[in-house]
Amino acid sequence: MIIQRNDMKVEYKEHMREGTGTVTVTHWADESTQRHVRLLAELSLPPGASIGLHQHNEETEYFCILAGTGVVNDDGKETVVKPGDVVITGNGASHSIRNSGAVPLVLHGIIITCG
Repeated sequence: MIIQRNDMKVEYKEHMREGTGTVTVTHWADESTQRHVRLLAELSLPPGASIGLHQHNEETEYFCILAGTGVVNDDGKETVVKPGDVVITGNGASHSIRNSGAVPLVLHGIIITCG
C-alpha cells in the first residue's frame, strides 16, 4: 500500500488536549489502514502552541522531534527537547509538549495500541 501526501488527511486541532494554539496534524495512516496504530502522523506546533497533559493507557506514544525546540512534561518532569530526541509515553504515564522556540516544532507522532 502507498499513501501519497496529497491523499493524507490534514486536521487543524485548536486547543489539542486542552493545550494552546492550533496544531496541524497530517495523518499518514490510522486504525483504518494499519492494525495496532491509533496515530501515525506529522504534527506541527507554531511558536507558543502546546498539546495539553494527557495519559496513555494500553498504548504507547512516541514523539520523534524533527525541528524546533520544545518543553515536554514527562509524567511530571519538564525536559527541553530538540531535533533527534524521542519522547516515549505509555503504561499509564502522562505527557504534554509545548513549543518553546521561535520556529514551528515539528514531530512525528506514533501511537501503538496493545492487543
